[in-house]
Amino acid sequence: MSSLKLFHTTNEGMSEVAPRLAEVEADVQGLIEAHMETLLGVRFLASEYGTGPVHGGRIDSLGLDENGSPVIVEYKRGVDAGVINQGLFYLAWLMDHRAEFERLVHDCLGVTAAGQVLWSGPRLICIAGDFTRYDVHAVREYRRSIDLVRYRLFGSALLGLESVASVSGGMRVTRRMRRQAVARAAADVQGASMMELASAVDEALLGLGDGVNRVERKQYWAYQRLRKFACVCPPQRSKLLVYLKVDPRDTDLVPGFTRDVSGLGHHGTGDLEVQLRTPRDVERAQDLFRASYAAA
Repeated sequence: MSSLKLFHTTNEGMSEVAPRLAEVEADVQGLIEAHMETLLGVRFLASEYGTGPVHGGRIDSLGLDENGSPVIVEYKRGVDAGVINQGLFYLAWLMDHRAEFERLVHDCLGVTAAGQVLWSGPRLICIAGDFTRYDVHAVREYRRSIDLVRYRLFGSALLGLESVASVSGGMRVTRRMRRQAVARAAADVQGASMMELASAVDEALLGLGDGVNRVERKQYWAYQRLRKFACVCPPQRSKLLVYLKVDPRDTDLVPGFTRDVSGLGHHGTGDLEVQLRTPRDVERAQDLFRASYAAA
């Protein structure tokens, strides 16, 4: 059970807004699907998607995240030990029906999105009233990208989402191995200074929390919790560009360090561009990294 408490302040004092579960599972599903991109950073594709007579199932929600990864979302009103296994069952189906999924993306989002589906990192998001400690332990044993998200309704107009566990799929690697991979990638572009800078940025972004995952795309590396909060582009000759989901209007822009790119095209997502040239710049950017992480 979440320990979060929400209070409503008035001139007369303060009163607690009691949390509650939805009356039925469909209420949670309908609310999330109607605002999926805002809540999860996922573009909605389909609801109650049938998997055919042989498989005999219906996927609660299908979507495509900001990195182009296919996403399955499964909902439970309360606690249900079967939600993870059910979602993994559908993930297996999805990996065997890639062409069908890409046709769905094409029909809903267009040819460009369909051509950029990232099959190396399909995701499962389980949204439920709560999870057990066994659920949290179990997702860490699977070689899949799985997010466990606890929901609560407050009053008649507030929805709370809390990330309980977030695990990236694929081979498990140590933080040192990640730094070495980044250093090798940077070495292909520039010398030792860019290697060190790229490693320092990777260390800083991954170190913001246990639930941070890195997704590698051709044009950038994305860092995400439930939603993407930072994109790092390949090193240039003398600088490294990081794009953050921080409102430039809330930031004191510094020429040569931070720039508003809300009206400019660029790889990755985020309206604030941070230009890093030295390890000291990485230190200067720490507060911006944390602000973007907190908003994800």
